[in-house]
Amino acid sequence: MIVCSCNVISDHDIRNAVSSGGPVPRTARQVYGCLGCSAECGRCARTIKKIMNEALGACAKSCCSGCPHTGSHDKAAALARALDPLAEPAQAIL
Repeated sequence: MIVCSCNVISDHDIRNAVSSGGPVPRTARQVYGCLGCSAECGRCARTIKKIMNEALGACAKSCCSGCPHTGSHDKAAALARALDPLAEPAQAIL
């Protein structure tokens, strides 16, 4: 299903970005970055976040020990700060 018609991003693209094994994107902006594009109209941001939460499962809201994404959180927070130095502190992003 196409989630973002401006950038032609599908739900599969979002799920792949979240589960790629690299730093885990935690915001729609980070997903856009992983996919090599940027937000245009922004209407899809809520849907992207919902798909991300579904894809990440239990660790979407708070990580626990044994989470397959645990090693990526520090990298994702550093990436978020690098992309947007005015963003909220890393803890709020995670």
